[in-house]
Amino acid sequence: MPAPRMRTTPLPGIGVQYDLTTREHQHLSVVAHRDGTRTVNVYRSDDPDACAHSLHLSGAETASLIDALTPEHHSSSLLHTTDLGLVAERIELAAVSAWNGKVLGDTRIRTDTGASVVAVLRRSGAIPSPTPDFRLAGGDTLIVIGTREGVEAAATILGQE
Repeated sequence: MPAPRMRTTPLPGIGVQYDLTTREHQHLSVVAHRDGTRTVNVYRSDDPDACAHSLHLSGAETASLIDALTPEHHSSSLLHTTDLGLVAERIELAAVSAWNGKVLGDTRIRTDTGASVVAVLRRSGAIPSPTPDFRLAGGDTLIVIGTREGVEAAATILGQE
């Protein structure tokens, strides 16, 4: 069975939209809003651009749905960030970012927002626990964890052009 097709689209000021086409050629999308809520959209099979149903979920409802969809992830040693009042978000660094070519420590994200960059995803692979002297590049995706406010502030810093 071929892997499902997933497309990610940044929505500046809103969040990120994830579009999935299933093996049965059905189109679904999830908009991950910066406030922690999610909108799930199901599109008509006869017109994949026409939304047949839209459902807006709170952060807690989203966490419950994730638990229902992936029950195998339950482990006593796993930390569930939503249970701790934390969020984790992927933040893409634009090619025209002011931080392109600069080191992570220059962003002062941890100092100024309390959020932490726990990994950087780059075409060459994942870089876990990047140090302050890690050099950023346009197209990097930073995995940031912290409070909702801290992550939003980090996104604002990283969005500087």
